[in-house]
Amino acid sequence: MEPSGAQTNQPAAVIVLAAGAGTRMKSTKPKVLHEVLGLTLLDHVLNATSPLNAEKTLVIVGHGRDQVQEHLANTHPTLLTAVQDQQNGTGHAVKIALDALGDLSGPVLVLAGDTPLLTTSDLQLALSNLSGKAASVLTAHLADPTGYGRIVRNATDGLEQIVEHRDASDAQLLLTEVNSGVYAFDAELLRKSLAKLKTDNSQGEQYLTDVLGILRSEGFEVAAVATTEENILGVNDRRQLADAGAVLRNRINNEWMFAGVTMVDPSSVWIDRTVVLEPDVTILQNVSITGSSIVRGGSTVGPDSSLHDTVADHCATVVRTTSNGAVIGEGATVGPYTYLRPGTVLGAGAKAGGFVEMKNANLGANSKVPHLSYVGDATIGDGTNIGAATVFVNYDGQEKHHTHVGSHVRIGSDTMLVAPLVIGDGAYTAAGSVITEDVPAGSMAVGRARQRNIVDWVLRRRPGSDSAKAALADSSHKNSK
Repeated sequence: MEPSGAQTNQPAAVIVLAAGAGTRMKSTKPKVLHEVLGLTLLDHVLNATSPLNAEKTLVIVGHGRDQVQEHLANTHPTLLTAVQDQQNGTGHAVKIALDALGDLSGPVLVLAGDTPLLTTSDLQLALSNLSGKAASVLTAHLADPTGYGRIVRNATDGLEQIVEHRDASDAQLLLTEVNSGVYAFDAELLRKSLAKLKTDNSQGEQYLTDVLGILRSEGFEVAAVATTEENILGVNDRRQLADAGAVLRNRINNEWMFAGVTMVDPSSVWIDRTVVLEPDVTILQNVSITGSSIVRGGSTVGPDSSLHDTVADHCATVVRTTSNGAVIGEGATVGPYTYLRPGTVLGAGAKAGGFVEMKNANLGANSKVPHLSYVGDATIGDGTNIGAATVFVNYDGQEKHHTHVGSHVRIGSDTMLVAPLVIGDGAYTAAGSVITEDVPAGSMAVGRARQRNIVDWVLRRRPGSDSAKAALADSSHKNSK
């Protein structure tokens, strides 16, 4: 039979192989669920396939199937899965996939779930070269092809066969062009060829690569088209996971810089694929921005800052800060050495300064917590100043309690605000106070003991000490006699 009709770049199905144990990862987590730059390996692959608009996408699961299926249900709920109980090779896995997909006609794309560097363009390349042929395979030339199946070409430079590394002859091992594991097949020819697979190889498995040899032996043409080396690199161990992360970091950073983001030292900046940045953001050295973070235009982040699930609005400044689940308002300033915990919201022009920790706290517009304070479970109005070393005492050992501080309030330094508490608008608290009762608007609260001086205590209790000698030499001590 001939390959069916004119092929298009829209596949009838995409099959992602994700059943392997990944033993070299030495992990209880399935290999394809290990993360790099905010997404699992499998997510990266599925994101590359998504723009192809396949009629059906199916993931073959096996090892750790429950974890993989749960992840897919949460992140890609429309995808299909099929189970390969026994890992009897890639050919066996594709048989299971085709059985689960039912009748198909047209292109079928097959790829591995542990290749996070593949791009949509790579997949389109494999599909476009399928036109008029039975199959196509994506290849690359590697400086070190160890472990990869070798591409064996015929006298006319066409694909003859793919030989797995463990089955290759000495001459074949010298070949540097390798199989990427990305294939495009005519669906009907693929199904017929899979039925002819054997297991006469070192692993005793059904190799999908043998399908290409079968097709060639039956006179069908198979295309082999090369992409760049880094795009096809798979992840089999933690070192390769780190290598893939470095490549993705550079890609992501380059994309953002071309989109108008300034990075002073891109090699020290790590941005998850899930992050959103706007033009005119400036990122200084040693910065990590992860999760669902959004940084609006005109903002500066860094140096030495980590933002996770954080929104920084326009023209915010974030210096030497760790922020998790916070919202930083327009023109707000944070840092240095500041910790914003989940539920923190800073209003426009607000400030959370040096050595400040905030949790589940709403700081109003133009209000300030300049330094050395803890603000937890609190609502603070506009234009309020929280003095240095203030602590919102929110936990009684069993429950958290809320403190409400009004607008244009002045909290004196070293104040303990013992929740539950309401400080009215325009109120003041005296420095060093412990405030345990509500403070009416416009009032001054003083919650400290009256000072008492015990004269000559040092001379009596610490005679001969440096303190006593200094006191005896002090003119004010002499004049008090």
